[in-house]
Amino acid sequence: MIGIIGGSGLYRMEEIEGLEDLKEKQVDTPFGAPSAPYLVGTMEDKGVAFLARHGMWHRLLPSEINHRANIYGFKKLGVERIIGVSAVGSMREHIKPLDIVLPDQFFDRTRQGREATFFGGGIAAHIPFSEPVCPEMADVLDRAGKETEAKIHRGGVYINMEGPAFSTRAESVLYRRWGMDVIGMTAVAEAKLSREAEICYANLALVTDYDCWHEGEPVEMDMIISNMGKSAETAGKIITLFLGLIPLERKCACSEALKYALATDKSDISDEIKEKLAIIIGRYIE
Repeated sequence: MIGIIGGSGLYRMEEIEGLEDLKEKQVDTPFGAPSAPYLVGTMEDKGVAFLARHGMWHRLLPSEINHRANIYGFKKLGVERIIGVSAVGSMREHIKPLDIVLPDQFFDRTRQGREATFFGGGIAAHIPFSEPVCPEMADVLDRAGKETEAKIHRGGVYINMEGPAFSTRAESVLYRRWGMDVIGMTAVAEAKLSREAEICYANLALVTDYDCWHEGEPVEMDMIISNMGKSAETAGKIITLFLGLIPLERKCACSEALKYALATDKSDISDEIKEKLAIIIGRYIE
């Protein structure tokens, strides 16, 4: 099953052609409620589950998103791959509004108040994260993007700021000097939790604006929503093509990310934690 996380301006799945048997599904998790009910359907003999990251009609701030519940819910539904669709600002002149970036690296500038791990409280694990994006998914998204009229940029660094305020100009200029390519507020936690859950993850970053480093380009929410809406149709086309191209069987390392990551001996893991994390660590503690 393929998971799709929609962001600002992409709240439902109407842009994805060919989906059938759509149903709304509530999923309970030990980490609380996901952002919204999942929309589950089928296409190209593949199951598809969609979730609105900020809740329906954008009611959640980036720091209020329950990423653990969102990713756990996908895992519970049987999702093996997740595409995170995000609105981002460009830090580069050549990456223009309405372009699409497939970042392959993330830089975390949040204040670490967001829960971005399933572990802790009696169990420790340390996932490999040097390459945070599934290469198999990135390859297929790149192929799919090139079959559309969109300008696709393969690779780049996504800096994850805290929000909800946009950057100051001083911050924006500094991020450019650091070599950042796009800026957003949500992708890092999704990528980390997906890796812990052994779910492949890739980000489809829709460029809505130049960040405020660009003279005469104030960053305002109405501009972001407008440009995200313009890009939503293209994102839908890319996802539709992706679903037709991606093989059913995974051959990447994402599916075994926890194989050597658990630091706590299974004999020292409480029954409560074993039950809570059964769908994530079960096969490693039997």
